[in-house]
Amino acid sequence: MAPGFSPQLRDAVARRLRDDAELVSDRVDRATLRRAVARALAAEGVVAAPEVWARLVRDLVDDLGGLGPLESVLRDPAVTDVMVNGSDEVHVEREGRVTRVPVAFEDDEHLVRVLARLLGPLGARLDRAHPFVDAVLPGGVRLHAILPPLAERPTVTLRRVPAVVPSWEELAAAGSVPTEVRDHLLDAVGSRRNLAVSGRAGVGKTTLLARLLGEVGEDRVVVIEDAPELRRPAAHTVHLRTRAASPDGAGGVEIATLLRNALRMRPDRLVVGEVRGPEVADLLQAMNTGHDGSMTTVHANGPEEAIVRLEGMALLAGIPLPAARAQVAAAIDLVVGLDRDPTGRRRVAGLLTVRPGAAGAEVEEVWSCS
Repeated sequence: MAPGFSPQLRDAVARRLRDDAELVSDRVDRATLRRAVARALAAEGVVAAPEVWARLVRDLVDDLGGLGPLESVLRDPAVTDVMVNGSDEVHVEREGRVTRVPVAFEDDEHLVRVLARLLGPLGARLDRAHPFVDAVLPGGVRLHAILPPLAERPTVTLRRVPAVVPSWEELAAAGSVPTEVRDHLLDAVGSRRNLAVSGRAGVGKTTLLARLLGEVGEDRVVVIEDAPELRRPAAHTVHLRTRAASPDGAGGVEIATLLRNALRMRPDRLVVGEVRGPEVADLLQAMNTGHDGSMTTVHANGPEEAIVRLEGMALLAGIPLPAARAQVAAAIDLVVGLDRDPTGRRRVAGLLTVRPGAAGAEVEEVWSCS
């Protein structure tokens, strides 16, 4: 599906927008840009029927102020992920199913130009000198992009966080969290057990963690994450976010630094959006020194592998293997394993309780979908 304008018209409108007095800020809201585009089209002598005019303005606003043709995809609230493999191949995920959609940019250069223009006001760059980027776009969409020669063609992945955290009833109706599992999880949160939610990418770890976060009562909670995905409307919540380094490599703030700061904030619970490396040592220490009821997610193919991965991350922090195993066993009380069923539906696959043993973690399966 191509936009309803020619590159020549777009370039003419863009030239007029550079001189528009209303567009004085790097960050212009969509309504302001829509008015400016309409003025530019009128100045170019464009005449069209009302419905054609409205579509033309919308497509130009998408291209000059948004993600271009991808904006039409993101208007569908059921879309959670968008995967772009070059300018002419776009796939989306809806309700657990990935399909290709008839959306395309003019060419790869057009795709890169749209991304670079969108990233500029965020302080990020995407060019030959900086061929990959992670960013959070206005509205909360997470973007990753990588350019040739690191990739064969410009490749983009977008992930959208649900605007509203699903209720337990909605999760049960979707087949994701059966009532029996919900009861186990609510008991774990209420009794201040430390939880790790595990699974591969895209199985709903953050969604479940967000639902659990809504069940912690009036405790003071410090939430640490890379992007603003975990929402807790209750008071007494502090949200800390990592910061990527600038293009010259300065100013980056990682999860480990935020964890050490969080421990000085008198938290009752810590919630870490995802642990990936040596920062797990700080989280395990916090869990083992009075911050009961803390939670995190970890990428793993199953709950048993999640334990092994946590131990491996502790090794990266310089903790000897016997101590790493002992710390994980003492810190984690329950591992929740997520996966997809054969139809692509996200679901809880299993629950493991964890307790210290002679050689590290001893686990017991308390629920399984099989």
